[in-house]
Amino acid sequence: MADPLRAVLTGAQGRMGSAILGLLGEDDAIKPVQLIDRVGSFEPGAMMDAGRWDAVQLRDDLTRDSFDVLIDFSAPEASLQFLEACAAAQKPMVIGTTGFTNEQRAVIAAKALEIPIMQASNYSLGVALLTRLVSLASATLGDQADIEILEMHHRRKVDAPSGTALSLLEVVRAELSQEPTVADGRSGMVGPRSKGEVGIHALRGGDVVGEHSVIFALEGERVELTHRASTRTNFAQGAVAAAKWLSAQSSAGLYGMEHLIANRET
Repeated sequence: MADPLRAVLTGAQGRMGSAILGLLGEDDAIKPVQLIDRVGSFEPGAMMDAGRWDAVQLRDDLTRDSFDVLIDFSAPEASLQFLEACAAAQKPMVIGTTGFTNEQRAVIAAKALEIPIMQASNYSLGVALLTRLVSLASATLGDQADIEILEMHHRRKVDAPSGTALSLLEVVRAELSQEPTVADGRSGMVGPRSKGEVGIHALRGGDVVGEHSVIFALEGERVELTHRASTRTNFAQGAVAAAKWLSAQSSAGLYGMEHLIANRET
């Protein structure tokens, strides 16, 4: 039996980090060897009952021999620091952090020439399927339909629209014959909806894990594609699956969940 993959998990105390850590503790193929959060870096054994952290033991910087893959759910600035460490160690990195600027995305793309990187705004396999369906619907109906993107998340989410909603917008944009005008919410006397407009809207409230809908409205009919998540476990499962898949890639590159899905179909 092969040795388990050694994973570094960043954002370990966050919602996603906690969900991923729970899965890593049950998976014989991949194990956490270092947990990193804003308070510092510490051993997985420092995790105490009831989700509390105690006896924090600081670790040295990441080195080539200390890990096999890094799973990142932190913040954009921190994520780029972890990316530098992965590039220096020549290790793959799964990026689940969102909210990057265009300049930061360019840095990630450049590093993907050096190491394998999986970057996705959402690691749910269901959202990966939704993305493919939105691409198909946009190619079929996009130039005739009025397209609206709607997302809802819990009250504590700090960025809007969500990274997943923005990714869906890019999927739609890629299939349209002309560059759309993006309406980021609407307010006041905005006038009739213009041709080629795509609306994107963010709702916040309660403990909603994540909901995304793409609506294609035509005269006399409407197509709605929706994904609703009731738990973060599905996102965590996708991130762990991505880490395993990425670790098996011998070529540097910027990968997405569509590559993992395509691999499952072959």
